Amino acid sequence: MNSEYLYDCPFRQMDETPMTSDNMQMPMFQQGPGGMPVISAGMPALAPGGTTAVPPFPTPQQVQGMNAASGQFQDNFEMQPGAPVQQDVNYTQGFLRTQIGKRMLVSFLIGTNTYQDRTGVLERVGISYIILREPEGTQLLCDIYSIKFVRIFQ
Repeated sequence: MNSEYLYDCPFRQMDETPMTSDNMQMPMFQQGPGGMPVISAGMPALAPGGTTAVPPFPTPQQVQGMNAASGQFQDNFEMQPGAPVQQDVNYTQGFLRTQIGKRMLVSFLIGTNTYQDRTGVLERVGISYIILREPEGTQLLCDIYSIKFVRIFQ
């Protein structure tokens, strides 16, 4: 093997054993029922050096907050009730929840270039919808992911 070729990449320095068909296994194709091929990979091939190609399993480590005897996490933290998307005002749903009871004009994008405006009082905000009470008194369920603009009247 050419020494310049060997030292230009650190991975080539690891093992100079050439790869032959003796130390590699290819998947075997067999004809199955209905003419469909069946693939069987067999056992993992041995790498040059006698080790398997599969990396070793990681050893379990002690994690902070984990009980060493049982391997279970301790419940020493509190979770805030409700989905963060609905509680955090940085999300559309969270912000719109702060506007419940206000009259608004909501613009929806339908398809690629059609806008529809709906006016009403915001009654409820879900994860994927809002409910507007229209001036006629009817409730309108709207897809929150189609909303492009919301004009809130004071």
